[in-house]
Amino acid sequence: MTKTPGTFDHGGGVRSVRVPIPDNPLGHTLVYVVDTDRGPVLVDTGWDDPASWEALAAGLAECGTSVGEVYGVVVTHHHPDHHGLSARVREVSGAWVALHAADAAIVRRARETRPERWFAYMAAKLTAAGAPEEHVAPLRAPRTGRTLPGLSPALPDREIVPGELLDLPGRRLRAIWTPGHTPGHVCLHLEEEHPGRLGGRGRLFSGDHLLPRITPHIGLYEDPDDATVTDPLGDYLDSLERIGRLGPAEVLPAHQHAFTDAPGRVRELLGHHEERLAGLLALLAEPLTPWQLAERMEWNRPWADIPYGSRNIAVSEAESHVRRLVKQGRAEPVPGSEPVAYIAV
Repeated sequence: MTKTPGTFDHGGGVRSVRVPIPDNPLGHTLVYVVDTDRGPVLVDTGWDDPASWEALAAGLAECGTSVGEVYGVVVTHHHPDHHGLSARVREVSGAWVALHAADAAIVRRARETRPERWFAYMAAKLTAAGAPEEHVAPLRAPRTGRTLPGLSPALPDREIVPGELLDLPGRRLRAIWTPGHTPGHVCLHLEEEHPGRLGGRGRLFSGDHLLPRITPHIGLYEDPDDATVTDPLGDYLDSLERIGRLGPAEVLPAHQHAFTDAPGRVRELLGHHEERLAGLLALLAEPLTPWQLAERMEWNRPWADIPYGSRNIAVSEAESHVRRLVKQGRAEPVPGSEPVAYIAV
């Protein structure tokens, strides 16, 4: 395996390019370049930013190819650090862009909904979760021209169908639906012998589903016009077990670095979430709203030091865990509480 600045050769016609994420502690997205008989296929593209685009183009040049030669783009999920540059890659190369239907629906919704509608929806959700008025107020009166990242992502022109092989001539890349981090997140199983002959079943492009040292965010992704109560954490845990049973020889994630022993990492994550749920149950000895839960949960820094946007993410994650407890019959909403509070049972 060889390494050059910004790229890494994983062997067997697979390379990765480090594409930076602006002002984000994750640092970069690993965009994978898979050789095929029709030209390179990208797994994800990185954030839509001039520096990120330059890094992607330079990385492809280091791999001996170019953006213009890209045959297709397989997007693991719709988040802007994965899907952001898909439109630009397609514009330059004519490549197809593939995404799972559930995340394609989110992309369509984001493109068709005015920013003001999103701010109003976020304000209503946070109010229902028990957020204080001083936190919600800025959302009720957004400044003119204020935007959210990822509101104009590329509409895919192909659908990733779980269980089916993707259009990579000369390769065997099969889609595995792994909802949780997003409703349409997919992992991609390269059903070929590992180039280093490691034991296991091929290699897995895991997106954000399975990372070596990070627990992926599991929050809520809902349609403002749909009242369906989802269970994203339950979906994620089920998806984790499916990947653990697959037993790939090596995992190629979208962040950090490649690693082995996927079943071991799955066990760690399952244990982490069970501990998290147990901790929430202890907190729910008294009635608490999702906001109050988030204030009391353990994060990577004290609540007082968590910035505004990250607090919204934390509350979303707290609510996804509460929903799992309710579905398991371990907690329930307090009748008549407004905003709704939950208590252990």
